[in-house]
Amino acid sequence: MTTVLAVIVAGQVGDARQQSRAERAADASDRGADTASRSELRATPQTEPSRPAAEPPTYEQLMARQFPLDPAAKGVGAFTAVPGTDPAPGKGRKIRYRVDVEKGLALDGALFATAVQKTLNDDRSWAHGGAMTFERISTGMPDFVITLASPGTTGVWCAKSGLDTTIDNVSCDSASTDRVMINAYRWAQGAETFGPKAMHAYRQMLINHEVGHRLGHNHRICRTPGAPAPVMQQQTKSLEIDGVRCRPNPWVFPGG
Repeated sequence: MTTVLAVIVAGQVGDARQQSRAERAADASDRGADTASRSELRATPQTEPSRPAAEPPTYEQLMARQFPLDPAAKGVGAFTAVPGTDPAPGKGRKIRYRVDVEKGLALDGALFATAVQKTLNDDRSWAHGGAMTFERISTGMPDFVITLASPGTTGVWCAKSGLDTTIDNVSCDSASTDRVMINAYRWAQGAETFGPKAMHAYRQMLINHEVGHRLGHNHRICRTPGAPAPVMQQQTKSLEIDGVRCRPNPWVFPGG
């Protein structure tokens, strides 16, 4: 009797173990199927097509832009020369100049230097008809130094030559020094007389006007209503003098 009971119990235990193994296998199978199902439903990451690199802005585009600058900014008063050279392209009297930019000034010194060289050697500028040609150097002795500086520093250097640029926040030729001072606020923001859509032309006027003083030219005023203002007129301040209103003009010889 005891032997029979032991056999029955052993058989039940074996059946229970087999059933347990079967249930675990079935459960694992269900989990595997569920995992596979979730894997099938999971979205496959899509790789975005690479975008072509944006073209850098051109010289003309940069010269047409305004740049942020505080009209009351005052820099450190120290300068650094824009490296490199730009050979004189003409055969006239060669004038060598250096371009300095005030340290810490958040403006593109290379763009400024390029604008000076292009402007001065344009046939509508002082190089007209081969009268002279301008060469930028960064070492050695220049004839003068075109300097891009904050309004505060511009005021300090212009005062050395008895000029007050602080009232209208303008530029100057500091004739008792070697510096032609270009007010960085005007370079960055322009003037109401030209407006924000004529920044390129205004910057050309600014260069031609102040270098014109260095070359010995005094201020002039427009005499014919509606005509291009002389480049030596103080066009930053006004285009109308003594009731005569003229058009903004950046060139010494606007007709070429």
